[in-house]
Amino acid sequence: MERESRNLTVEECAQAVILLEEGWSFRRIGQRFGVSHTSISRMIERYRETGQHLRRPGQGRHRITTRVQDRFLRVSAVRQRFVTGRLLQTQLQDAAGLRISTDTVRRRLADSNLRPRIPARGPALTPEHRRARLNFAREHIHWAVEDWERVLWSDESRFCLYNSDRRVRVYRRPNERYAQCNFQNTRLFGGGSVMFWGGISLTARTDLVVINNGSLTADRYIREILQDHVIPFAPYIGENFLFQHDNARPHVAQIVQNYLNEVGIDTMEWPANSPDLNPIENVWDMIYRRFQKLPNPPNNLNGLTEDIVQIWNNLDQNDIRSVMLSMNNRCRAVIQNRGGNTHY
Repeated sequence: MERESRNLTVEECAQAVILLEEGWSFRRIGQRFGVSHTSISRMIERYRETGQHLRRPGQGRHRITTRVQDRFLRVSAVRQRFVTGRLLQTQLQDAAGLRISTDTVRRRLADSNLRPRIPARGPALTPEHRRARLNFAREHIHWAVEDWERVLWSDESRFCLYNSDRRVRVYRRPNERYAQCNFQNTRLFGGGSVMFWGGISLTARTDLVVINNGSLTADRYIREILQDHVIPFAPYIGENFLFQHDNARPHVAQIVQNYLNEVGIDTMEWPANSPDLNPIENVWDMIYRRFQKLPNPPNNLNGLTEDIVQIWNNLDQNDIRSVMLSMNNRCRAVIQNRGGNTHY
């Protein structure tokens, strides 16, 4: 087990000496304080030589930045989360007249546990979006399983024939980045794509609809999806059936609203820009991951369509159910983030 590289405090050194006198081994003491047994051995040897727990004065290079300058870097990074090390270097030079390397900047930030990470992604949320999301979460956080059972969640998703998640790695030597054998080929517009529509509930799911020959319009949405799939699914849920779809233009068109009113389908009031609240987004992610792992990926759009439909049909309903039962936690996360984006 890898131990943390750090210096023991005076109090920890005193405790280590007491534990050694009680018969503890160097390794056990190191495990207690999260350091290596060699660090404990050196500390005990220093204590026996000097009779003190203090470390000897260091003989290395003096720290170039002061505590005030370290705090300046830390506060600047916290206030400007997307700032670069070079920009912090320039800001410190302008503020204190001190020029340090970008490596030193990163080390000072690492001392405060601030390290560069890949940022989470989510839709841009205005104050109105956050208020709507917060109201939705507060209204539904106490819904029971019986309440969620009457909801049909729906959404469209587009799958490309060739799509890279940028996680592919290649083994190469230095200076071989542009060798032809190390290139990953790309295709314009992902080699083509197909759009699908699907609906899920706690106990069942609709057939997967392939949307071919043009974009999805309000008229097509009524004829190909609502009439053929949503209306026949409603009796399966019962008289309290509640339909969810987002605020895409074909969904909120006036003719669609009039049609849903005519057939007596109640819709859930949905906050805009809230894919993290819709569990079907996680189902699309399941399908995408399984599609990426196919041993024989398709080389044309017909093959893509067949594979996606087959994956949809073979999904375990228990996996879908477990995702949907997270709705209360999703609402709780939205409330905790004051209407902001969540990790879902």
